[in-house]
Amino acid sequence: MNALKRPDILALGFMTFALFLGAGNIIFPPSAGMAAGENIGLAALGFLLTGVGLPLLTIVALARVGGGMAQLTAPLGKGAGILFAVAVYLAIGPLFATPRTAVVSFEMGVAPFVGNSATSLLIYSLAFFAAVLFLALNPGQLVDRVGKFITPVLLAALLVLGGAALLLPAGEIGQVAGDYQAAPFVQGFLQGYLTMDTLGALVFGIVIATAIRDRGVSDTALVTRYSMIAGLIAAVGLSLVYLALFYLGATSQGIAGEAQNGVQILTAYVQHTFGTAGSLLLAVVITLACLTTAVGLLTACGEFFSKLLPFSYRTVVVTFGLFSLLVANQGLTQLISFSIPVLVGLYPLAIVLVGLSLLDGFWLSSARIFRPVLAVTLIFGLVDGIAAAGWGDWVPAVFSQLPLADQSLGWLLPVLVTLLLAVIADRVLGDGKTAVA
Repeated sequence: MNALKRPDILALGFMTFALFLGAGNIIFPPSAGMAAGENIGLAALGFLLTGVGLPLLTIVALARVGGGMAQLTAPLGKGAGILFAVAVYLAIGPLFATPRTAVVSFEMGVAPFVGNSATSLLIYSLAFFAAVLFLALNPGQLVDRVGKFITPVLLAALLVLGGAALLLPAGEIGQVAGDYQAAPFVQGFLQGYLTMDTLGALVFGIVIATAIRDRGVSDTALVTRYSMIAGLIAAVGLSLVYLALFYLGATSQGIAGEAQNGVQILTAYVQHTFGTAGSLLLAVVITLACLTTAVGLLTACGEFFSKLLPFSYRTVVVTFGLFSLLVANQGLTQLISFSIPVLVGLYPLAIVLVGLSLLDGFWLSSARIFRPVLAVTLIFGLVDGIAAAGWGDWVPAVFSQLPLADQSLGWLLPVLVTLLLAVIADRVLGDGKTAVA
């Protein structure tokens, strides 16, 4: 049994931070901050809850059960657990999150210099995924390559950008816009969905645990402890980045009031504050952030599907990398529009699953609680996803009349009621402590 030294623990935390800090973490806080305006405090609090708090709790939940999603979903039964895991891995892998890392890093870091043509995107994405594959094909060296070399450069660039946002704001905090007037906390909460970090945490848990074991740590208790420490380091780093970017957006209405997304807000700010040098700084931040996240996502997908299917880790990684390359060349706008309904549908399931797992000691039988509660969550998640896709006419009117339904949180009250009934039934039925595997 080996124990990690402090520099190794810090490198592990840096690696975890870098895995999470990707495209969505950079582009969504500025746009949310600009829309929140004077209500930036409540909006940022809601964002931190889903963008930092839930991912951290997910890492803790995974660490408690051994680091893998299979153990986390065991009370659902093998079939349901595999279906949920496949949906999550595909969403944060080749269908949405991994291609998005390439497109966002191109549009923010490269397009200002070479133009936003399809040919430029193709050339860049080829180089980007070549680097991703090089790092992902050797997962045992992630801590050394990412935690000790790439992340310090990323942190230095982020310190410059975050420091400038706080010390050199582009103007005063602007006016509150749209839905942020009535419910800034809820809007911030929902914007945190778009980072995909809770879904990412479900798959990064095994990457973190594998990285720890590759350093010679075999004791389960130590793996759990180091995973939690790494998650805490990442959470602190992400919170600081989000708060700085929220403030940057809230104070940039004067120079980027017509911006349609966080990419345009950040680009306008760095051009205003630093000129060409700012564009180069932003290019470094975005490229490194997206590169490390893509490596983590591809590594996690490779480890999961190589165990589920009769294909080697290398085959899965190369196949998903090439598929992500093809999807990336469809463009950012299409990717975001397709991903929002999927995220709205999957996020409630992830939130409830993690919550139930953390409270597992309170149930006599985990299966009695997990199965009905997550079944109800699935129904409402599908309804919210259909509505978010613009097909609200297909949804029965009763769903739209529930509390918070107009804010994509209609699932909350039915799930809580189901949980209460399941707990009562669990107590009535008596001892059944062993969860169904």
